[in-house]
Amino acid sequence: MSDASRLSELVETWRTAIAEFVALARDVPEDQWHLPTDLEGWSVKDNVAHTAHLEGVLAGGPEETLAVEEAPHIKDLGGLYTEQGVLARRERSMAELTEEIETAAATRYAELQADPPTDGKASPPRTPGGIGWNNDTLLSNRPLDIWMHNQDIRRAIGVPGDYDTVTARHTLAKFGGALPMVLGKRVAPPVGTSVRIRITDADATWTAVIGEDGRAALVEGVDSPTVAISLTAEEFVVLSGGRRGIEATNPSFEGDEALGRAVLSSFTVTP
Repeated sequence: MSDASRLSELVETWRTAIAEFVALARDVPEDQWHLPTDLEGWSVKDNVAHTAHLEGVLAGGPEETLAVEEAPHIKDLGGLYTEQGVLARRERSMAELTEEIETAAATRYAELQADPPTDGKASPPRTPGGIGWNNDTLLSNRPLDIWMHNQDIRRAIGVPGDYDTVTARHTLAKFGGALPMVLGKRVAPPVGTSVRIRITDADATWTAVIGEDGRAALVEGVDSPTVAISLTAEEFVVLSGGRRGIEATNPSFEGDEALGRAVLSSFTVTP
């Protein structure tokens, strides 16, 4: 597939993620707007405000610069940046936030249609906070981020869903593709070690092996991996997204359970 075709698919995946997110947010009753989510310090409405912030910036809107008080959930400059966008929208209603998201997304989609990206390594016109992402990274990360906040809201209000969608499949694939990095760099077991992760309620399996050079790579399959890990899509998502720890999940292991637990405990890979 050409760069242009692949990037066009990512744009459509992002557009689908926006539509799903806005539809969900508009259905949240007002008495649930301030429920806490798995993201420390952020309510349901804060997740919507954050999405409005990033989509507004990507559509050419101004960057907010506000004073932000120290808080346990603000751990770095990235956290400070996103907190500014949330605080700037703290007094807005859910209707105002979803309208901002739709308007910004429509503006950006029109720009992307008028001048479609064709080179994944090229720089996009704008990125959140001017971060040095190329087209591949930006267009891949945006639908993932939006869908993750969709799920943050769903868990908070007790309305599971949206797992059988193109956006969910995109997110699971991105997380699964991080297995070699997690295994090779974070866990770093001996040469020949192999790990398989299977998502029990989705058609998704990844296997990685440590090669002679000490690096891990995805492979098609291994008859008897060092450890085979099975867990649900939601368990994989909350671990990969850093929303919850392994103690909040119930994976099963065949083989070296200690290795399997080390892999899952190291699997926070959200961009």
